[in-house]
Amino acid sequence: MSANPTRRLSLATLPAVPAESRPPIDPRALRPRIVHLGIGAFHRAHQALYTQAAEAAHGGGWGIAGVTQRSRAVVDALRPQDGLYSFTERRPDGPATHVVGTVTEVLQAADDGARLGALLASPEVTVVTLTVTEKGYRRDAATGGLALEDPLVRGDLEGRPAPASVAGQLAAGLRARLRAGGAPVSLVSCDNMADNGAVLRRLVREFIAATAWEDRDRLLDWITGSVAFPATVVDRIVPATTDADRQAAARALTVADQGAVTGEPFTQWVLQDIFAADRPRWEEAGVRFVADVAPYQLAKLRLLNGSHSLIAYLGLAAGCETVADVLATPWGEETVRAYCAEAAQSLPPTEGLDLPAYIDSLVDRFANPAMHHRIQQIAMDGSQKIPERWLAPLRELRAAGRDTPFLAAALAAWARRTRDHPLDDPRAEELRRAWDGPHSEAPRRLLRLLGAEDLADDTALVASVRAELDSSARPPR
Repeated sequence: MSANPTRRLSLATLPAVPAESRPPIDPRALRPRIVHLGIGAFHRAHQALYTQAAEAAHGGGWGIAGVTQRSRAVVDALRPQDGLYSFTERRPDGPATHVVGTVTEVLQAADDGARLGALLASPEVTVVTLTVTEKGYRRDAATGGLALEDPLVRGDLEGRPAPASVAGQLAAGLRARLRAGGAPVSLVSCDNMADNGAVLRRLVREFIAATAWEDRDRLLDWITGSVAFPATVVDRIVPATTDADRQAAARALTVADQGAVTGEPFTQWVLQDIFAADRPRWEEAGVRFVADVAPYQLAKLRLLNGSHSLIAYLGLAAGCETVADVLATPWGEETVRAYCAEAAQSLPPTEGLDLPAYIDSLVDRFANPAMHHRIQQIAMDGSQKIPERWLAPLRELRAAGRDTPFLAAALAAWARRTRDHPLDDPRAEELRRAWDGPHSEAPRRLLRLLGAEDLADDTALVASVRAELDSSARPPR
C-alpha cells in the first residue's frame, strides 16, 4: 500500500491502517483517568506506550489527557487525529511502526485551563504524570526550592486565571480536588531530576504556602495524607521527529500522521511503589516497582545523561550532528567509557545493578546508526541539567579525594560552548555575561551561576577547567 497524504490518521481512518500496525486496544473504550503535563515526544514514546500495554493486558479504561504547557504544536497535531499517533522503533535491522491509542484528549494549559482544572479535580483521574523538562519546574538554583520570583510563578501567585507554572497548575488542581471531595491522587514526576518525587512535593507545597488562600493550611494537611509523590526513573532515547520520520510513518500506515514519534528499542521505567490511589497495571507492561529508585536514578543521571551531555558539547565542537556520529569518531567510545568509569565511582553498590554491563549497553545504544539523535537537542538547557549530571558526582568524588579529569573536561566543554556560541538555555544571557571581564575568572562565575559556590571555591578544580579551556576540545586520555 502507498500513503495517501490527503487522508490523516484518526479514528475514522484507523481501519485503513494495516492490521499489524493498529493499537492492541480500542481507543473508544478509554476515558481520561491519567492527566499528563508535558505531552511531548518523550511521553508519547514512553509512558503512553507502557499504559497501552498495561491496558491491553489488564483493562481499566486508562486513557490519558495530555497537556502542553506553551506551544500548541502537539494540540494541532493530535486533536484532529483523535489523539492517535504512531511510534516507530528504530531497530538496527529496520524500523517497526505502530499506532498508539491511549491519548483521549489534548489540551493547551492556558487555552484549556478550565478543562485542565476540572480533570485535576475529578475523582476519575487518579494519576498525574509529568515530563516538563528540568526547567519546567521553575526551581531556584541556590536552594533547589520553588523560584518564587520567577515571572510565571509570581503571576500565578497573584491570581492569574489559568495557572501558567506547573506548581501553580498542580496546586490549583489539588485545591479544587479537595473542595470536590478530596479523592486521593498520585503525582508522578518523570523528569531527569534526582529525588524527582520529593522535589515535586516540595515545589507544590511551597507554592501553596506562598499563596494567600484561606484554606492553604487545610490543603497542606490533606496533601500529607492523600497525595503521593512517587519517585521514578525513565529511560528511552527519543530524537526530535523530522519530516523524513513523518514521511516514513505515512508510508507504513498508508495515512498521514502529524504526531509521529520515534525511539530506540531500549526502554526502562522504574517506579517507587507508594501510590495513593488506583493506577494502571504497569508492572504487566515491564515497569519495575521498587521501594527505593535512588540507585537507578543516580546511575541514569550520572552515567547516561552525564555522558550524553559531555559528548553533545564535544561533538558540536567537532562538527558532529548526532550521537552516533560522535561514537563513530576515534575518541567517542573511549570518552564515554572513561567518563562513565570516573562518574561511576560516585555511585553506591546496588544489588541487581551491573555497572560494567550498564556502561556497555550505553555504548551500544549511543552507537545505533538508526537513531539519528541530534546532539544539538541534548545540549539544550545545560544550566538546568548540569547540576545533577555533573556537579553532584564532582562534589562527592572531590570530597573523597579522587581525581576528576573527565568531569573537569565536561565542565570545560560546556563552558567553551557558553563562550563561543549562542545558547538555547533559559539563562543564556547570564551565561554570556559570565565571560565579561577576565576570562580566567569565567569558570568561577559560571559555577556560581549554577549554585555551586563550593566548587567555585575549589581552586584545583577551577585550575583544571581553565587548563581544559586552553587546550583542545577533546577530553584527556
